[in-house]
Amino acid sequence: MHVEALAIVCAVRAHGEHGAIVRALTPNDGLLAGYVRGGRSRRLKPVLVPGNLVRADFRARTEEQLPALTVELSESRAGMLSEALPTAAIEWATALTAAALPEAQPYPRLHAALDGILAAVTAAPAARGWAAALVRYELLLLTELGFGLDLSACVASGTNDNLAYVSPKSGGAVSRSEGEPYRDKLLPLPGFLLEGGAGEWADILAGFRLTGYFLERDLLHGRAADVLAARERLVDRLKRALE
Repeated sequence: MHVEALAIVCAVRAHGEHGAIVRALTPNDGLLAGYVRGGRSRRLKPVLVPGNLVRADFRARTEEQLPALTVELSESRAGMLSEALPTAAIEWATALTAAALPEAQPYPRLHAALDGILAAVTAAPAARGWAAALVRYELLLLTELGFGLDLSACVASGTNDNLAYVSPKSGGAVSRSEGEPYRDKLLPLPGFLLEGGAGEWADILAGFRLTGYFLERDLLHGRAADVLAARERLVDRLKRALE
């Protein structure tokens, strides 16, 4: 097994006295884990930061063996870690990716989308520049893993006019007229997920509520549930920033 790629560091775990097990998302081979010798050293710790883009070289003699991984920094996003909101966004996006994706399965759209979000956080630390894109990334991840929402038409009427809600049971869109009598049991569907654009803050928070419901129900359960703490920190900081 030998894979060379520009990869996004998604998770780092100490292993032994000096090493680290790193999980990184590659464009064509998906999420891969590898052992970095000296990964906890002063030289490599600034490289092995979730969100960083690295030139990764994975090598193993057999498919069952944990690959040895060597890395070279290509682009650092660590400069954002002094800011609370960008830090929370990077922590959540990478933790979600590491927790949800199966290893060694290609997800090129997710790699491109995650790299774009991290670049946006780096270029525009103000949350308005990346918050809506992060909601869309969560939606894309659900879709890529087979839990996509159907926002194309109302599940009750079949029309695509004035879609305003999502059924928490089916994940399908519901029009305002059909959903109004049951609005307390439905999830609001923010307009920016249908029309594009950055969205208003109330819509962005509604978007996080929508995707969060399905992430928790369908993907982040059991042992992966602890990563939701990173999401809660992000949403709490977004809310405090708007107060």
